[in-house]
Amino acid sequence: MIFRDPSDYVQGVLKQDRRILSKTITLIESSLPSHQKLARIIIDHLLPYTGKGVRLGITGVPGVGKSCFIENFGMDLVEKDHRLAVLAIDPSSQRSGGSIMADKTRMEMLSLDDRAFIRPSPSGGTLGGVARKTRETMLLCEAAGFDVIIIETVGVGQSETTVASMADFFLVLLLAGAGDQIQGIKKGVLEIADALVINKADGDNIERAEKAKKEYESAINLLTPSTPTWIPPVLTCSALEKTGIDEIWNTVLEHNKKLSTTGELKEKRKKQTIAWMWSMVEEGLKDRFYKNAEVTKKLTKTIEDVEQGRATPTVAAFNLLHLLDN
Repeated sequence: MIFRDPSDYVQGVLKQDRRILSKTITLIESSLPSHQKLARIIIDHLLPYTGKGVRLGITGVPGVGKSCFIENFGMDLVEKDHRLAVLAIDPSSQRSGGSIMADKTRMEMLSLDDRAFIRPSPSGGTLGGVARKTRETMLLCEAAGFDVIIIETVGVGQSETTVASMADFFLVLLLAGAGDQIQGIKKGVLEIADALVINKADGDNIERAEKAKKEYESAINLLTPSTPTWIPPVLTCSALEKTGIDEIWNTVLEHNKKLSTTGELKEKRKKQTIAWMWSMVEEGLKDRFYKNAEVTKKLTKTIEDVEQGRATPTVAAFNLLHLLDN
């Protein structure tokens, strides 16, 4: 059921009604124009109640144990009296648009805790696995009183920079065996990381984790820090044994305190907001392009001409874009 009055959503979110919060996120994710219009009004009204949460982006190599880490890290946070929202981005099928939506089963304890809110969202094929409306969802959760927001992404890749563009702190989870893995991790991901954490530092793996830590520290030292205020540390932990979790959260808090003191955090969020605006402009232009009647009429023929070599991609693209001027 969709409410017609935006104040029903606004008041429900501010009253921390989880059912209304979920309905509002569903509304925001809807592609129907009427829903999008309503969503814009709701976000505009809730904006003054946002911005007070710690925004934490988490990514990691395949098999690193992200879900186990987030569950135990999250349980530690709620036991410290924090209210936690986890926005888990599931990979969408390129064919059907569907997604697995399995995060609630992978985070069984956290999903049952009233102090936590887990929202799996399909990426919709978006670059980097970031759901199209993740930024708006993050604001809704802040307005609903969640003071820590975790954005979990599909995995490490060049496009994970998108996650860093909406988080205060970007955490990269890694495994031991750094000598082999440094080559496989994009330099851009290391450059935007605020901390590297080597997970599964337990049992027979502790020695390998410590060796990996030293190798990653050497790699980090070769890069130029994104800010003079902060040099990304390399930490070790065991999500399974719940060791090193406190140190990671203390690192997040220290980063927040340092950048807040210098004013860098405020400036960072300003830049993120502008980047968000431009991404919405680009998304809107793409949407208008495909909905343009002239483009729709000539697109199939243009694609065929390019495929058959009757037109170059450059000329075809120019002609299609020129149709928007008419």
